[in-house]
Amino acid sequence: MSLEEKFAKLEDAVKRLEEEDISLEESFQVYKEGMELLKQCNEDIDRVEKQVQAVTAEGTLEPFE
Repeated sequence: MSLEEKFAKLEDAVKRLEEEDISLEESFQVYKEGMELLKQCNEDIDRVEKQVQAVTAEGTLEPFE
């Protein structure tokens, strides 16, 4: 699943949690799934940040800070 798809699922989870007709049990399940998605998103973002590099004026690659 792509990062964008994970964010979309997180948005759906937030919308579901905001609904008045959600049961307590279901809200716990949606919350748990949302937290797992958030963890995966953070891992994906960390991995991408480590891969990002900047090109210097001389044309060499350096880690992006």
